[in-house]
Amino acid sequence: MKLEHPKLVDLLRKAYSAEKAASFAYIGHAGSLSNEQERMRVREIELDEWEHRANVLEIMRQYDIPISRWYEFNYHIIGKCIGWSCYAIGRFMPYFFAGRLESGNVCEYFFMMRYFRSLGVHKHDRVLFEMGIKEKEHEVYFLDVIRDEPWLPWFERIFSWGVDRSANDVDLSELYPVDEGSRYCPGYKSEDQRTGASEIIQGREPN
Repeated sequence: MKLEHPKLVDLLRKAYSAEKAASFAYIGHAGSLSNEQERMRVREIELDEWEHRANVLEIMRQYDIPISRWYEFNYHIIGKCIGWSCYAIGRFMPYFFAGRLESGNVCEYFFMMRYFRSLGVHKHDRVLFEMGIKEKEHEVYFLDVIRDEPWLPWFERIFSWGVDRSANDVDLSELYPVDEGSRYCPGYKSEDQRTGASEIIQGREPN
């Protein structure tokens, strides 16, 4: 079956490559940390991202979607650069920007679910739902680590993410069931989620 949905195809290809970037970034992040417990947790998150990459590739293969060489190259460089930067920018900023990134990543998996459903395809619901929720768990962890940092309110104002602002509407304490997962992120921008673009488009649904 060929997917007649250009936005979905591009989102899958981009997510596949961007998960590698995230994994590379977390390798650097973990290596820059002096606290062993924090280092182990970030390494666990890195492994989650590699698993997500494998899951996305499995979906792509079912529809003969080729891997984008450009995305692979681009996100490889981005991930390596972010990983290296973690050794130079202190403890707060790697946690902050990791949390902001994960916050944007949450919705892209729910957009994938909605796009597939628009084509009458429901067999990927569970894996997409679980990946979206896992990204939310990552976001919550990163925020909890820096919640009391004095820099956080300033960064939240500038970058629109923090204690009172998120790029998604997922509440881990009260989750929808899997078959209602497409209800998440009804008005969030789908394009460029990986770059942190999380503006709300009121009343606008993905095609």
